[in-house]
Amino acid sequence: MAIAPLAPDAARLPQQLVSQTVEPHALDTQLESLALHDLALVRNDITRSTDSADSLLSRLGVTDSSAAAFLRSDLIARGLVTGRGGKMVQAQTTADGSLVELVARYPAVRSEVAGTHFTRLSIARIDGRWTALTATVPMQSRPRLAAGRIESSLFAATDAAGLPDAVAVQLADIFSADVDFHRELRRGDTFSVVYETLTADGEPVTWNEGVGRVLAAEFVNAGRVHHALWFAQPGARSGYYGLDGSSRRRVFLASPMEFSRITSGFAMRMHPILQMRRRHLGVDYAAPTGTPVRVVGDGTVEFSGWQNGYGNVVKVRHGNDRTTLYAHLSRIDVRRGQRVDQGQRVGAVGSTGWATGPHLHFEFLVRGVHQDPVRVAKASEVIPLEASARARFAEIAQGLQAKLATAVTVASARTASFE
Repeated sequence: MAIAPLAPDAARLPQQLVSQTVEPHALDTQLESLALHDLALVRNDITRSTDSADSLLSRLGVTDSSAAAFLRSDLIARGLVTGRGGKMVQAQTTADGSLVELVARYPAVRSEVAGTHFTRLSIARIDGRWTALTATVPMQSRPRLAAGRIESSLFAATDAAGLPDAVAVQLADIFSADVDFHRELRRGDTFSVVYETLTADGEPVTWNEGVGRVLAAEFVNAGRVHHALWFAQPGARSGYYGLDGSSRRRVFLASPMEFSRITSGFAMRMHPILQMRRRHLGVDYAAPTGTPVRVVGDGTVEFSGWQNGYGNVVKVRHGNDRTTLYAHLSRIDVRRGQRVDQGQRVGAVGSTGWATGPHLHFEFLVRGVHQDPVRVAKASEVIPLEASARARFAEIAQGLQAKLATAVTVASARTASFE
């Protein structure tokens, strides 16, 4: 497609050269003019795990000994340079480097609002004294659209579509019960997605790649179309639903890890240490040490600790006499008797006990009898949408469907422009 302008060709228009001498004001006059104004300089930076109060202030152009002393001594202010790096910092100074105000923004400390809020740390001089205040503030979000086509792998396709890895991980998690992303992907499969981009006080956030939740997604695998729409039920747990209002959330997640591959299934195998054929009573997931492990369903921690060849183990009891077990953990994040919610972190991948390398061994038992965890997850009960929420869901679904269609159209137009 091409567009021809109605205006004449600028190269053929008559040209006229204009010369004019510009006399700047004298340097003394300019300095006097600047002296009449209070200059405020603003610099932005990201904290590092190795930062001290002095090194951070130096990068921000702050030369203020009283501010540095406050950062070192005040319990709240000291949090700026302790713990993890990655905090977004903005400093306002006068022309001579004196600190006027420093504001830091970083993920919310309270876990229950970590995905939707951020912590704002403000340091300023009030009535001649330095003060530090923190507040938990909602992040602002804007929807973004993207679509792509599978040529080799999901992550290669999302990279080509300009999607952050955090969105790709969510897509894999959302559709994990429908598509085995290691074995069932086909060249030519397509996806479209609507997801949130997050800002803190108008500044794009630097943690979690600046993205929030996937709001809507469509995945076409081998001709089969799968949809997922995020919907928050008033007074109930939020989740993903199909276009017809059927819940995608089941009593049990398809996997105890967000994105991983099965290295040993629920079947007979050669035991890697005993070197003899034995029935494998669970599923092994390969992942680097430290990868988060999540509980697949609501329940209560029945056991938390060391258990012979399993190493560090967490065992969770669910309803209807069902139990799950998570073994070889490098760390345990729950205690015996603790209530846990589906998706909550219970530990991290490790190689404790009888393990030849870092992986998670996962078991599912029903009335004490081992079951194939993959089959149990796919067959588990669906959590329904409340009847009173169906009208509101239909309205939201219509808008999200339109955005998904737009994402496909835009992606198709972009592809066509490169061919």
